[in-house]
Amino acid sequence: MIEMKDVEKRYPNGVRALNGIDITIKKGEFVYVVGPSGAGKSTFIKMMYREEKPSSGTITINGTRLADLKEKHVPHLRRNIGVVFQDFKLLPTLTVFENVAFALEVLEEKRTVIKKRVMETLGFVGLKNKARFLPDELSGGEQQRISIARAIINNPSVLIADEPTGNLDPDTAWEIMDILEEINSQGTTIVMATHNKDIVNTIKKRVIAVENGRIARDERRGGYGYER
Repeated sequence: MIEMKDVEKRYPNGVRALNGIDITIKKGEFVYVVGPSGAGKSTFIKMMYREEKPSSGTITINGTRLADLKEKHVPHLRRNIGVVFQDFKLLPTLTVFENVAFALEVLEEKRTVIKKRVMETLGFVGLKNKARFLPDELSGGEQQRISIARAIINNPSVLIADEPTGNLDPDTAWEIMDILEEINSQGTTIVMATHNKDIVNTIKKRVIAVENGRIARDERRGGYGYER
C-alpha cells in the first residue's frame, strides 16, 4: 500500500529532515509514527500525501510512484488518501454538512448522492444531528469527528492522521480512537503520527519511531518509548 525506498529530504537551508528511509506499510495495517519533536515525523507523514516531495528516493502509494505524478493528477491521488489534522482545518463559514459534502461536490456528484453519503458518514461518526451547525458551535471532539467524516467521505484506501488527538482531552481522545479503529476494521490503512503515550501503549499496533531523520524502531506491536 505504502512503500518508501531510500527516501531523503533536504530543505534549502541545508537541514536534512529524512535520511535513508526504507519502509513498507501493507494494506489494512494500523501504524503509529512516533518520535521526539523535530525528529522528522511531520515530514515523513507529509510525504505520503505529497505535501512534501523527497529530495531523492522513491515513494509509492497504492501502486502510484509519486515522483512520476504530474501536478494536475495530485488531486486524484488525494481522493484515495484521507487526511485528518490536529487543528481540524474545517471551513468556518460552512455548516457541518457543507464541510463534509465539499469533497463530493468537487467531483460533481449528484445532489441526491451527496446528501445520502454525507448523512451516512455523519451517522457513522455520531453527529448526524449536527449537520446544520457551524464548526465554532461544536466542541473540539465534535470538530475532529467532522474532520474524520470529511476525510473518509470518498472511501479512501489510506487515512493519514497527523496528531488527531493532540488538541483533545483524554476521554475525547479515546472516543476518536474508537472511530479510527472502526475505520481500520473496515479495511482502510491508517498511519497516525502521535505523541500520545497512553494510546500507543494501550492500543497495541505497529510502531515506527523516527529519530534524527531515520527509522530508529519498527515494531509489530510496539510501545511509545519516549517521555512526554
